[in-house]
Amino acid sequence: MKKLLLIFLTVLNSAVYAQIAFPKSANDIAPLLIGEKIPNVILKTSENKDADISELLKKKNTVLVFYRGGWCPYCNMHLQALAEAEKQIIDLGYQIIAVSPDSPENLKVTEEKDKVKYTLISDAGGTLINAVGISYQAPENYKEIIRKHSNGINNSLLPVPSVFVVNTEGDILFEYISPNIKQRISTELLIAVLKNLK
Repeated sequence: MKKLLLIFLTVLNSAVYAQIAFPKSANDIAPLLIGEKIPNVILKTSENKDADISELLKKKNTVLVFYRGGWCPYCNMHLQALAEAEKQIIDLGYQIIAVSPDSPENLKVTEEKDKVKYTLISDAGGTLINAVGISYQAPENYKEIIRKHSNGINNSLLPVPSVFVVNTEGDILFEYISPNIKQRISTELLIAVLKNLK
C-alpha cells in the first residue's frame, strides 16, 4: 500500500510540475538548504527497476550528484573523476548516487562509457530535480537532445549541476551548486569536505 501511494504521489508530482513554470535560468533556482531533507520519490535505476530514494539513502551516508545527462562533456568528466575517487569516498563511509534526466537505457550507456560502478538513477520526469529546487527551463538548443536522452519524457528542464552530501536520514549536510556548467567541485575538495564531516 505504501509503495502504491508513493508511486501515485510521484506521478501526481510529475503532473503538477509539468504545469509549473520552471525558473528561466540556472541563476534563478531556489535549492533546498543545508539542514533540509531530500524528498522521497521513486525513480528508476539503469536496469529500469524502481529506486526508492529514501531507502537508498538509508543504506549509507551519500554523495548525491545531479548532472545534466550523459550527453554533457562536463558531466562526463565529473562522473569519471568521481569514479576514480570512489574508493576513497567509500573508505570514508559514503556511497555515490548520481541522478540525471536521462532514461534508464541511456544511463547504461553512461555507465559503460564513463566506467561508472556507483549508482546512476533516472529522473526523466524531473520529480526529484524539481523537488530539490535545482531545475530550470532548458535553452531552446538543448531541448531536442534532452528529449532524445529521456526517451521523450523530458523536453523542457535541466538540473543545475549539484553535489549534496546527505546522511542516512536524508538531511543535507553540505551542498555545492554551480550555475556555471563548466565548474564542478573537485574531488580533492569533496574528499576534504567528507573528512571534515566525519
